[in-house]
Amino acid sequence: MDVAQLAEKLVLWIREQVAAAKRKGVVVGMSGGIDSSVLAVLCHRAFPQSMVGVIMPCFSKEEDKAHALLVTKKFSIPTTEVILDDILNCLRKALPRYEVETTTDLVAQANLKSRLRMVTLYYVANQLQYLVVGSSNRSELEVGYFTKYGDGGVDIMPLGNLVKGQVRELAKFLGIPKPILDKPPSAGLWAGQTSEEELGFKYEEVDRYLLGSELAADVKRKIEAKIAANKHKRSLPPVLDFDNFTP
Repeated sequence: MDVAQLAEKLVLWIREQVAAAKRKGVVVGMSGGIDSSVLAVLCHRAFPQSMVGVIMPCFSKEEDKAHALLVTKKFSIPTTEVILDDILNCLRKALPRYEVETTTDLVAQANLKSRLRMVTLYYVANQLQYLVVGSSNRSELEVGYFTKYGDGGVDIMPLGNLVKGQVRELAKFLGIPKPILDKPPSAGLWAGQTSEEELGFKYEEVDRYLLGSELAADVKRKIEAKIAANKHKRSLPPVLDFDNFTP
């Protein structure tokens, strides 16, 4: 399937999912990254009159908002902005704090941002009777590189069967602005954070693993360890089967 056919199939699938759910359109969080930019353009093609992109700064880099606006301007995507800085500060003050490792606390704070964005998207979606559309790709989903009930808390994931390299090809085809194509992947969760540094391997390596290509043994072990550790993120919560459980 060439990239033009892929784009058309994704657009049709989004329409089909919305119709099946008896909703009226779609809501997309726009981070200024390549995945959410591609998703926003596809969703706008599917629902040009009933789609909204939501920009949600939360102590974010100005560049992220600027890049999101590049996409909204180029493709005439209707957007709204919800600034979450004060909300995050209020929640931090209300929540208990524990003596934990710095890295653990950093992840907890970052996940809080992602979950606030999920709450915001669902508020907008509920008001408009839209579906919340997530931008996670296969490379991220397989290794668990998403926040449970944050960016993983969505109704549909159109890019969920595409590895990162395929999303990049789609971005080039759709005409996503070059500054977005060129910048290092980042979830924008803290200063200087990049996705590949946090993962411990490159997206290209995850793609190769998932597509069955040759890969160095040490990298393969790292990827498989991530997949195993984050299995719980890809499943519904376990429910006790009383008939087959033996303590």
